[in-house]
Amino acid sequence: MPTIASTCIPPHPLRRASRLVACAAALLLAGCATQVPQDEGSRQAGDWDAQEDRVNDFDTWTLVGKAGLRTPDENTSANLDWNQHPHYFRMLISGPFGGGRNVLEGREGRFTLSNSEGRFEAETPEALMEEQLGWALPVSAMPDWVRGLPGGNDNYQMETDEFGFPSHLVQAGWEIDYRDWERFEGMWLPRRLVMNYDDIRITLVVNEWRSTDEEGQ
Repeated sequence: MPTIASTCIPPHPLRRASRLVACAAALLLAGCATQVPQDEGSRQAGDWDAQEDRVNDFDTWTLVGKAGLRTPDENTSANLDWNQHPHYFRMLISGPFGGGRNVLEGREGRFTLSNSEGRFEAETPEALMEEQLGWALPVSAMPDWVRGLPGGNDNYQMETDEFGFPSHLVQAGWEIDYRDWERFEGMWLPRRLVMNYDDIRITLVVNEWRSTDEEGQ
């Protein structure tokens, strides 16, 4: 009885190519499923959760930057040199809307503002700035806000971005948008934030974060 030889026919080139494309697509999708989001500044998902306790503990620092003030009547800016401690702060405000050189200080519930006109006191830093400068930063809450944290005394609403970082904070009548971040001593800290209250808009740009020695304060 004659034997029938079986012939192994190679797959059609187009069919083989389509299978290769399908495999490549499957590998690509698998890689995308496990890849964590990452932005141009190298922030990654999970970074904020991993550092939040460190940011909370980072309560002694110096911030050097610029604040832009926009109201229906004016659009101006000033330089800030802000030294912050748990029970003391000193903020040097200089430039156009600072009206020269103003030093705002707070210690143990007492607030003073010194400039070429003299030395003034008030019950809150906001009242002091409003009385002497005609405008006010939300100084009482800003030590937390500039680190990406909500203030501890008021209710708040916080939204986060795709990496889990704060993106929009609503608290005490203010709305804070976090626009940019920078790496400092192993932590991500805000580099640019915009604060809105009614028709007041304050843009804070941080040029430099510094660690501050707590001695002497």
